[in-house]
Amino acid sequence: MVQHDLSSTGGERATTVRTCVGCRQRTLTAELLRMVAREKEPSGFAVIPDPRRRLPGRGAWLHPNPECLGLAVRRRAFGRALRVTGYPDTTALDQLVGSTA
Repeated sequence: MVQHDLSSTGGERATTVRTCVGCRQRTLTAELLRMVAREKEPSGFAVIPDPRRRLPGRGAWLHPNPECLGLAVRRRAFGRALRVTGYPDTTALDQLVGSTA
């Protein structure tokens, strides 16, 4: 389901709104980082960033800051949002966001 927020300039232009999997705040997509799950070699999944928003598959959205990444990891939100089983590897996100989580 696509959610739109009407602009305050007459409602002519609509912008897409998504929910951050970390803090659960609804925000414009321009302020969020899209992530997708990719299958790893032996078994399991890795969460990889999709800054161009072009990779195929189900996406999840996250504020690109360490606090939201830490919340998402603690809540195990990536598995639910991306509909994968197990605990996805978030190493690529840790490197991009600069998290200590």
